[in-house]
Amino acid sequence: MPVLNSIAEMEAEMKAWRRHLHAHPELGLDCPETAAFVAARLRDFGVDEVHAGIGRTGVVALIRGRAGGRTIGLRADMDALPIHEATGADHASTVPGRLHGCGHDGHTAMLLGTAKYLAGTRNFAGTAALVFQPGEETGQGGPAMLADGLMERFGIDEIFALHTSPRHEIGTFVTRPGPFMAAVTDFDIRIRGQGGHAAYPQGSLDPVAAALTIGNALQTIIARNNDALDPLVISITQVHAGDTHNVIPAEAYLGGTVRSYSQEVQDMARRRIREIAEGIAQAMGVTVEIGGLIDLAPTVNDPEATGFAVSVAEEVSGRDRVIANHPPIMGSEDFGAMLAVRPGALVFVGQGHGPMVHEPDFDFNDAAAPYGASFFARLVERALPLS
Repeated sequence: MPVLNSIAEMEAEMKAWRRHLHAHPELGLDCPETAAFVAARLRDFGVDEVHAGIGRTGVVALIRGRAGGRTIGLRADMDALPIHEATGADHASTVPGRLHGCGHDGHTAMLLGTAKYLAGTRNFAGTAALVFQPGEETGQGGPAMLADGLMERFGIDEIFALHTSPRHEIGTFVTRPGPFMAAVTDFDIRIRGQGGHAAYPQGSLDPVAAALTIGNALQTIIARNNDALDPLVISITQVHAGDTHNVIPAEAYLGGTVRSYSQEVQDMARRRIREIAEGIAQAMGVTVEIGGLIDLAPTVNDPEATGFAVSVAEEVSGRDRVIANHPPIMGSEDFGAMLAVRPGALVFVGQGHGPMVHEPDFDFNDAAAPYGASFFARLVERALPLS
């Protein structure tokens, strides 16, 4: 069965929703206008329940089928990125410095299309819980909705998510069982010493020298503390210190990220970062303060749920347009927090080749929406069949 006819007929409507959202991007957990737009559409469709304010501005809609049964969760993220848009599109962002540069506007539009279809047909036995999540880009949204009782309050048994891919042909579905996207730990290392004249370094406690030594030493975690067959990335992405040539500053800063596919490796890397930084600091007579911004679980797809999702994708697009065992990706997704507590799977849907996500000229391809919405709709109907 290809794209569902009734969803194909919604393509223009999903496009209009998506372009409205694209023009009005919001960031992080603060997505009140997006949430209000989503809730209004859901009520127009006649869903059974709309719950707002979950995870600050998250929305959950419940659609009950024609008989009782399990509850399947479908998740879409709603937040944008703090990037200046360079698409030149007629529907470009109206908010300077904000861009839907990761396709979350498209994810939301696809799930709205799914909601309209399921509310109108209800050809399933059980409940569809449609989860519209803020704060994916900051890594806060999934954990925030979980902390507000998402799974327990709505009785969600399994949960699935879609993400657009500008690296695959339109309508191609991509996933894999097991670890699919990386865990992330961002770190900040603030080094404090004693500044002085650069001509007389012996009179200072140089935080710059300590920062350079720490930065180089962190790479030994990969080379000497980690199994060479278990992928680990440690990237230092920020180095800040001083503002003139002839003064040793009193402070220096290192920032970066750790990526792997297991929580055990993340925990080891986090521990070794602290041990190395504190050890070098002590040896060089400076002090360090270690913190972080994001700490995300790996996205680990349940093998059985992934196999089921693959079979649904093959029904929608055909077997030749489904990649069922894609190599793991070092990018991250806070959907991993949900998969840590319920079985399910993350699946990518191709939108055709173009600018990569998080680039200023990225834009979701509206022609991909019928594929994603059909996938979600058929997943519910097949997971919760009427007897």
